[in-house]
Amino acid sequence: MNSRQRRGVILLVLSALCAIGAFAGVLSVIRDVNSKVGPEVTAYRLKSDIAPYKELTAAQFEQIEMPKRWLSDTAVTSLSQIRGKIAVTQLEKGSLLQTDMIVARPELQAGQQEIAIMIDASTGVAGKINPGSNVNIFATFAADGSKGTDESRLIVTNARVLDVGKLTALDPNQSANEQRDNATQAVPITFALDTTDAQRVAYAESFAVHVRLALVAGGTQTSVPDSDRTYTLDGDK
Repeated sequence: MNSRQRRGVILLVLSALCAIGAFAGVLSVIRDVNSKVGPEVTAYRLKSDIAPYKELTAAQFEQIEMPKRWLSDTAVTSLSQIRGKIAVTQLEKGSLLQTDMIVARPELQAGQQEIAIMIDASTGVAGKINPGSNVNIFATFAADGSKGTDESRLIVTNARVLDVGKLTALDPNQSANEQRDNATQAVPITFALDTTDAQRVAYAESFAVHVRLALVAGGTQTSVPDSDRTYTLDGDK
């Protein structure tokens, strides 16, 4: 073997060693990345904004894959976790869904039933009362004949709100200004009530001049004696 051939063999050996070294380096980098990133898991990202207190559906989210170590412990990794849940606050498009963003939708308890009535938006209910809220329900009744007296009655205390519907025009043929001036917009509110309270609410919706809601502070229960549940203007004289 002459000197030129020996140099060729040496170059081939060096090239092979370099290739082996490069391959080993790539494997090392891959192992390092895998050790830092770890296995991937499923997460869910919002396709669009979601208003608070609205029930969640699978169509509102897109599935993505990302490293498990980058997810918080509260990340939602299965859509079964949103079944029967509602948003706690406004959820923004592109956000990863977390369990602390959602709560269980209020449900009926034993002996209760759902009843929904339209509440005049001018009473200030819109945007202030949400599913899970407790409210007192007041009804005002006009005097029955010339000898009667107008009165306000507290008909139900601590009524639990199950759902708040969309603001609705009672007369869709009116203009926006007419609706605002005549207070012809209402919100459907669904309550969880026992039979007696449901009858009181149904009666008030049919015969009262107005039905109004008063929000009860969170975590409290209103206790009102019977003597304070009816008010007339004569009583203040």
